[in-house]
Amino acid sequence: MSLKELYHNRWVRFGFWALLYLLWVIWLGNWWWLLGLAVIFDHHITRKVKWMFWKKEYKEGEKRNVVLDWVDAIIFAVVVVTFINIFFFQAFKIPSSSMESSLLTGDHLFVSKLAYGPRVPQTPLTVPFTHNVLPGGGESYSTLIQNKYRRLKGFGHVERGDYVVFGFPNGDTVLTKAPAEDFYMMSRTAGRDYAIDNFGPVKVRPMDKKDHYVKRCVAVAGDTLRIIDGRVYINGEPQTVWDGVQSSYTVMTNGQRINSKNLDRLGINVGELWYSPELPGYPVMPLTAEMLETVKSFPNVVSVEENIDTYPPDYPDSYLTIFPFSENFRWTRDNFGPLWIPSKGAVVKLTEENLPLYSRLIRDYEHNSLEVTPEGKILINGEETDSYTFAQDYYFMMGDNRHNSLDSRYWGFVPEDHIVGKPAVIWFSVDRNKQFPKNIRWGRLFKFV
Repeated sequence: MSLKELYHNRWVRFGFWALLYLLWVIWLGNWWWLLGLAVIFDHHITRKVKWMFWKKEYKEGEKRNVVLDWVDAIIFAVVVVTFINIFFFQAFKIPSSSMESSLLTGDHLFVSKLAYGPRVPQTPLTVPFTHNVLPGGGESYSTLIQNKYRRLKGFGHVERGDYVVFGFPNGDTVLTKAPAEDFYMMSRTAGRDYAIDNFGPVKVRPMDKKDHYVKRCVAVAGDTLRIIDGRVYINGEPQTVWDGVQSSYTVMTNGQRINSKNLDRLGINVGELWYSPELPGYPVMPLTAEMLETVKSFPNVVSVEENIDTYPPDYPDSYLTIFPFSENFRWTRDNFGPLWIPSKGAVVKLTEENLPLYSRLIRDYEHNSLEVTPEGKILINGEETDSYTFAQDYYFMMGDNRHNSLDSRYWGFVPEDHIVGKPAVIWFSVDRNKQFPKNIRWGRLFKFV
C-alpha cells in the first residue's frame, strides 16, 4: 500500500492531524484548545458538521464553480499564512540605512519567530496580512480583546551580536500626520504642544502593534556597556567589531571627487553621500574597516579622519536626544555610559540621580505608578522605596551604521516582551537608488543572514 493510499484512510488522516494538533497544543500550553480534537474527529470520522461550510462538494460530472473555488483557495491561504506569521516566520522589509553595510535598505527578510519563541498574540483581532495599518490608512486592528504577554518556547535566547527584530519601544504613542517620527523626542526638543498641534492627534498602540525595527544586540541583561570614542566595551572588555559595522569619516581630497564607480564597488550608499568643494572632500562618508583601507589608497585622497562626538554633542544631537535625556549624564553617541542593562529578578538601588535611567522601565514597561515627591522621596505604587526589582530582561540595540542609526543610544532599553524574532533569510533585495533591472541585488536573493 502506497503512502497516498494509506493517507486516504480516514483513521490514518485523523491520527496524523490529531497528533500534529496535540503537539501544537502542548507547545501553546493552553489545554482549552484540546477541545479542537473533537472538531478534527468530526471532520475526518463522524462528519456530522460541515466545518468548511463555504466549500462545495461536487457530484461526478458536475461543472465546477470558479467563484467558490477561488473563495476556498483564498480562505485556505489566509488561514495558513496567518498561522505561519504568528508562530513561525514573518515578512519584514529594511526601511532605512541604519544597518548598512550588514542589512541593506530594500532587503526583504523572513524573520524567524522560532529563534526566540513566538509571542502569543495580545491583540488577536487584526486584519490578515497587516501589522498595524491598513493599505489606505487607519488602524488594522481592534483592541476589543487584549491578552497578557506570553512567549512560547523557542530555540534560544537573544545573544550579543544577534540581529534582532523588535517593537520600537517609543512606538506606543504615534503622531497621526508623522507616524515615522519619534513622538517623545519631538516633544522633548520642540515641545509636546507643538508636536500635537502640527502633527497630531496622537494614537496609542498596544505593545504588539508597535512598528518593527531591526538592530544588532550589543548588550544583554546583566551586562555593563560603555562606548569610548565610538568603540563598544562590554563588562570592561572591547567588543568584537563585526564585519558590517561602519562609522563615518571626513575624507579630504586634492580637490577631485572620488570616482563614483569606485564608491559603488565598495558598496557605499551614494544616496547618503555629499561632496563639499570648500573642504574639499566628503564631510561624512560611512565606512567599514575594510572600506577605510581601500579609500585611504585612492590617489586623490589626502586624509581620512573618523568623526567622533565628544560632549557637548554635535548638532543635531543634544542631551535632550541622547538617553537618558538628562544634562547630568554627559553622554554622546560615541562616548556613552557606563550603563548597566537590567535583568529579570535583579535589584537596583534607586536614587534621584539614576532614576532617569530606569523610570520608563518601571512606569511604562512594567506598569507601575512612579512619583518623586518635592522632598526627593521615590514612591512606587504609592509606597516609598529606595530599590526596585525588575520583572523582565532588557537589551541594548545599536545599528551597524553607527552614525546613522536611531537606536538604544537615543531611546534606551528594549524590553524582552518587545522581541519579535531573528532575521533568517533575505528573499529579495532592491536598490532604490538605481533603475530596473539594475536595482535588483541578485547576489542577495535567498541569502541566509
